[in-house]
Amino acid sequence: MSLSSYFTPSPGGDTAFTVEAPKIKFGLGSLKEVGLDAKGLGMARAALFVDPKINGTEPFTQVTESLKSAGLDFTIYDAIEVEPTDTSFKAATEFAKQGGFDGYISLGGGSTMDTCKAANLYATYPDDFLAYVNAPVGQAKQPPGPLKPHIACPTTFGTASECTGIAIFDFVEMELKTGIASARLRPALGVLDPNVLKTLPPMVVAANGFDVFSHAFESLTARPYTHREAPADPSKRPLSQGANPYSDLACLQAIKLVGGNLVQAVNDPTDENYEALMFAGMLAGIGFGNAGCHLPHGMSYAVAGLVRDYTAKGWPSNHPLVPHGISVIVNAPAVFRFTGDACPERHLQGAEAMGADISQAKPEAAGSLLADRIIDMMKATGIPNGLNGVGYSEEDLDKLVDKAWPQQRLLVNAPKKVSKEDLRGIFVDAMRYW
Repeated sequence: MSLSSYFTPSPGGDTAFTVEAPKIKFGLGSLKEVGLDAKGLGMARAALFVDPKINGTEPFTQVTESLKSAGLDFTIYDAIEVEPTDTSFKAATEFAKQGGFDGYISLGGGSTMDTCKAANLYATYPDDFLAYVNAPVGQAKQPPGPLKPHIACPTTFGTASECTGIAIFDFVEMELKTGIASARLRPALGVLDPNVLKTLPPMVVAANGFDVFSHAFESLTARPYTHREAPADPSKRPLSQGANPYSDLACLQAIKLVGGNLVQAVNDPTDENYEALMFAGMLAGIGFGNAGCHLPHGMSYAVAGLVRDYTAKGWPSNHPLVPHGISVIVNAPAVFRFTGDACPERHLQGAEAMGADISQAKPEAAGSLLADRIIDMMKATGIPNGLNGVGYSEEDLDKLVDKAWPQQRLLVNAPKKVSKEDLRGIFVDAMRYW
């Protein structure tokens, strides 16, 4: 690929990548148009999935009034679990099966949008729960046809679930996070209104921002698409294709927006910060929706799944919880020290985009330079100090490795091969940063 030396051909590697662009509406006040958007998609009876914390707020009023004005019949479902579980997905599915809905609307963060995706899938094409779950936990079966139209309206900016065909959940019995991945899960429309971010607590803003950064940088440094085995059938090309020229453009700009806005948005926010971060989340969603994430996200599922007693300020929950953005970023500096030698020029690009001075940087220091910049921003925004900060110690290493290792869909997308021993070493390095 002449666009970048990163995409060098490899024996048996793919020679093409697929652009899966989400349909997005972005702008202040855009939630007021959801009713007409739903009508335009052919909805007459809709399921409105709402985060219970959003119920009764201005965004909720704007969406419901818009639906009423458009003449839509809708039923509200707000039994959303923060960091959803297999149990909460199944409960939402039962609601969807009984409702006779011809479309879905979600209003909330990633937990709400992912719950809505899963309910839409299982109600439209009923099957054993594990049938659609990512391998090796489940069978990774693809939906046999299109789902009902889904309009996703995020009230956070980290998950970018409105851009992707991914739904993540806690598999309680197995004490790990996993998910469902298919292009058919991607919403028919994402409606992004930056006004919704003004009510987020500072730590939620911080966690969301670091999730955006990690989405973008993991995609930028993912195994190049030319190094993934070419599929015999082009329809089998995976959702997470590896780094490619299309995802690169979106990801690098997303990193720049996070680097230039996140610390101020946490400590002294302006409307411009919120608009920039909402846009960054969208760009990163486009990027990782095509390229895919790797080690920080693969490790995060173990960190979230094995939580004992940690709770984070700003997340009302009835159980211990390591929020997703935190569970990702506590691993990230250690990961990028490990991957720095695989593609140093990309690690330097990421460090510079996040605000680091790379004028005197040597390629062999690229991973450490980026890690140091992330750590500085973690300190400035109140993120916990590595795995120790969310309740883990060296005694937990074996469990963390054992729970992260099954996330092969993510681990094999890293820019270098990772053994179990490598994974253990990264977890050791992630225990504490300062």
